[in-house]
Amino acid sequence: MAVKIRLTRIGRHKDPFYRIVAADSRYARDGRYIEQIGYFDPDKGVESAVIDEELALKWLQSGATPSDTVKAIFSRKGLMAKYVASKKSEKK
Repeated sequence: MAVKIRLTRIGRHKDPFYRIVAADSRYARDGRYIEQIGYFDPDKGVESAVIDEELALKWLQSGATPSDTVKAIFSRKGLMAKYVASKKSEKK
């Protein structure tokens, strides 16, 4: 099972709101997911995204692949740097 961390759209017509979820890559975009990691409102910007850092790092360390958009959000929040640092400390 290939797990991806991606956005799931919720919200009204022309008023998007997204959940950041860990889901099997075979599931539909707005379908079933394994676990919710956070949420993101594009009207308020990336800085207002709410992410559970422990869950995000757990899924990244388990081998989940973030989508391009989620990777950009994680980078802006500093999660990708924490993930790379933890990966380097594991090798030592």
